[in-house]
Order: sequence, then structure tokens, then C-alpha cells
Amino acid sequence: MLLSSLFHYSIPPGLALIFICSFLTPSMSYAEGLSLESLSMRARFSETTLLGKDAPESFKEYDVSANFKLPWKNYSTSNWGIGTRLMASTGILRGDEENTLVASLIPELTLESVDGRYTLDLGIGGALLSRHRFGTQDFGGPFQFALTSGFSVPLYKKLRIGYRFMHYSDAGVNGSDTTGADLHMIEFIYGF
Repeated sequence: MLLSSLFHYSIPPGLALIFICSFLTPSMSYAEGLSLESLSMRARFSETTLLGKDAPESFKEYDVSANFKLPWKNYSTSNWGIGTRLMASTGILRGDEENTLVASLIPELTLESVDGRYTLDLGIGGALLSRHRFGTQDFGGPFQFALTSGFSVPLYKKLRIGYRFMHYSDAGVNGSDTTGADLHMIEFIYGF
């Protein structure tokens, strides 16, 4: 009711959403717990389908990401632990000779060594695409659910190399005729 009355008075939907969310946000903030953990560059090396239907188009993705430590973590006496982080990325997704800007924000659960040199992660979040149709393939809309998993190992000092699986899909929200993409990526990481 409140939302429909706000739209009735020609308030832009984005402004209305910010207004509503500001009342739902807790007054206490834990921003000091968010710190930069690593930066990485990634490139697709394969697109073998693991989830969903085979994509009718071929895709490449090149992006950069920043991983931020979140406050929750628990390490055992074996120097391994479970933690949380937030992965933010932006880059180019290319398909059918067309480029699109892709940006994602994905909370992740990690299993890592106490020094952070060896990591295994799994996350589910969202991504925005500046275009969602490529030739015969339709992602269904600009918002996509993003599922990711990856691991990394030390390469040299603060540099690590890793593998990242990234899946984009609208999960059928925009109909059953949409198709997502599975990307297998190599990742070069600089840890702080």
C-alpha cells in the first residue's frame, strides 16, 4: 500500500526504494569490520556448461575484483578456518561480437589457512548486465543471480593464482526460455 501510494505521486522507484530501505536499516553499523583483503584480475579460459541449459552463444569475460573481509571468522588450532568475505567485481562480458558491462556483488563463505594464502570459497549474490541479449541467447533481464566457487594457492610472495567458476542465471524468473552462462576463469590475486 505504501509503495503503491509513493509511485502514485511520481516518485522515482529508485528513490522510493532508498527511502524505504533507510527505515529498515539498523541504526548500529559495523563498517569497521570491512577491510580490503585482495585484488584480482580474471579471464575466462573455458565455458563448459555445469549448471542449466547449454548456452547457444559463446562468451568471454574479463574482470577485476576486490575481496573484502567481513567480521565473522573462526579458526581452529590446525590454523585453518571458516570466514566470510564480500566479492565485488566489474568487467566485460563478450558474446556474439557484442560487449556488455557486468558488475557483481557476492557474499562468500571461505575455508582458508590462517595466513590467507590457501583459500576455498563459495558464494551466491547478484550481478547486473548492461545488455542481456546476445544473438540467439537471452539472459532474461539485466539482473542475474551469480553463483561462484573458487580456490587459490600461493604463486610468489603476496601473489596467488586461482581458479574461479562463475554462473549467471535469472533462475527462470523471466521465463523458461532464458539461458545463463557458465564461465571457468583463471585468477591472479594480490593479497594485502
